[in-house]
Amino acid sequence: MRYIGNKEKILKEIEEVIVNNKLDKKCKSFFDAFSGTSTVGEFFKDRFKIIANDNLYMSYVISQAKLNTPDGKYKNLGVDPFEYFNSSNEIAEGFIYKNYSPGGSQRKYFCKENAGKIDYIRWKIEEWKQKQLITDEEYYFLIASLLESISKVANVAGVYGAYLKDWDPRAVKPMKYIPVQITNECARTKNIVYNKKIEDLIENVEGDILYLDPPYTKNQYSVQYHLLETIAKYDNPEIKGKTGARDTSSQTSDFSKDGKVHIEFEKIIAKAKFKYIIVSYSTDGIMSKEFIESVLKRYGKEETYQFKKFTYKKYLNTKAKKDGEHFEYIFYIEKKDDNKINYYSPLNYMGGKSEMMDFLKENMPKKFDRFVDLFAGGFNVGVNMDVNELIYNDCNFKVKELIQMFRDIDTFDLYKYIINTIKKYKLQKEDKEAYVNARKDYNHPEPPIRDPRLLYVLVLYGFQQQIRFNSSLEYNNPVGQSGFNDKILEKIVSFSRRLKEKNITFMSEDFEQLEKYIAKDTFFYCDPPYLITLGSYNDGKRGFNGWNEENEIRLVNFLDKIDKVKGKFMLSNVIEHKGKENKILKKWLQEHKNYRKIEYKGKARGRKEVIIVNYNKGDLND
Repeated sequence: MRYIGNKEKILKEIEEVIVNNKLDKKCKSFFDAFSGTSTVGEFFKDRFKIIANDNLYMSYVISQAKLNTPDGKYKNLGVDPFEYFNSSNEIAEGFIYKNYSPGGSQRKYFCKENAGKIDYIRWKIEEWKQKQLITDEEYYFLIASLLESISKVANVAGVYGAYLKDWDPRAVKPMKYIPVQITNECARTKNIVYNKKIEDLIENVEGDILYLDPPYTKNQYSVQYHLLETIAKYDNPEIKGKTGARDTSSQTSDFSKDGKVHIEFEKIIAKAKFKYIIVSYSTDGIMSKEFIESVLKRYGKEETYQFKKFTYKKYLNTKAKKDGEHFEYIFYIEKKDDNKINYYSPLNYMGGKSEMMDFLKENMPKKFDRFVDLFAGGFNVGVNMDVNELIYNDCNFKVKELIQMFRDIDTFDLYKYIINTIKKYKLQKEDKEAYVNARKDYNHPEPPIRDPRLLYVLVLYGFQQQIRFNSSLEYNNPVGQSGFNDKILEKIVSFSRRLKEKNITFMSEDFEQLEKYIAKDTFFYCDPPYLITLGSYNDGKRGFNGWNEENEIRLVNFLDKIDKVKGKFMLSNVIEHKGKENKILKKWLQEHKNYRKIEYKGKARGRKEVIIVNYNKGDLND
């Protein structure tokens, strides 16, 4: 059968990845999540237990036929169905005859004789099944064989979205009923086949290897193969239009929609309960190599990442034109353990702790029910906490609005807004005029509502992506050398999904207002402005209060209150830097011998950062 995206020509490339990484030696199961005509699953069924899935019922039928093939004896039926149908001239003037041939319509998918034979065969298969003359395996195999036979006489260019105006010579030849060709005749344990959207299934299936071959383009398979779907289901649906299409809205794939494919792909990789992931994709695809790579490296071990690009002959129907060389991608990675996965803010917020995340997690207590990110900023730390309740707090309410936006706004809607706003203002790196026009609209909108979505776009194109305002809280950062790209998109998608899954309270208060949360089961993480390395974003000249010695004293007193009730805290700070010394912190540590200072030995923007905690090593996370 001619099928868009069939992977027959790259089976050896996929096999090479499996063999080179010794997956054939250490794995037992292989999940083909977008199985199509099950070319890949059938190829590997002699080495793995295959789990197959596809959104289309016709693909489900074909996968059943290839992966759970009957013995071909048809004991209960008592006849060879292929000899039976090929020796008969019986036809039925059924649904296909009346709607997809000149027998009852203007449509020319099949000639009258072949349409009648299709109806007769499909009706007879259903009758045999109802009378229990054939098994489930035989039932699926016979339907799949009908679909295969149809493809030889269909008056189409390759897919079934439309029929040809004139009759193709092969379409007027008598249809011969032929069995599905099985290329791998191995006998194995019964394989598993699903008929679901992968995004609805991924959390309920697990195994060793996950193979993803999602749709590449905006063409919907459910539309292109609507007629085969109807024959497979045998449900006589309502049809409409010149092509007689059925309603396929419930089968519409988000993997064929710009923006939505990015969201669903990230979710699948995040939720996958598989140790190894292999992805096939194309240079013609909606997602970029950079986006796919960013997702895989977030959830996989970077040292295991592999990528291969090779020339590939694109599927072309008889009406399509060749438009240059095409390439296929294969990606491979081994998944991380869940506790090793880190999420990072889409805000390039000064002082963010992304580079320290593993170190911070290693030095946190084993267990706590509530996590308070007291100076949350870009929320790099809080977003990575797996607790019952998260508290986000930052005195800069503009930053708080931006972070909350990622939680509250539908991610696809946010993506569309960003893309449309870039087009509206013609934003580009270092384009001052376009940037200033957008900034004016944010600062002086009609009506007077400063949209955090527009602010975020400005931040992306602003100088060093800073978040800075004047005393009137007008955004005043100049244009910069950066902009929106697929790596930022990946951060938006993963960060937003993570926020939406968490129980988070957003606040913008002076830290002392959060004293009500102090409790034994609450862990406070504190990353205040550093007194001796004060950044411009908290210097008191950008529309928000700055940080001084009085605030530092108030903070250490606040931490003492936490310790008094046997709560736990972690303070990130700098005690010495470029000849300066934080005397307040130094004295405080000397007065509290039960507090521990732990030096961070990684890279931290040239600073010698430390964390100060009030708990013992025995309380640390494993």
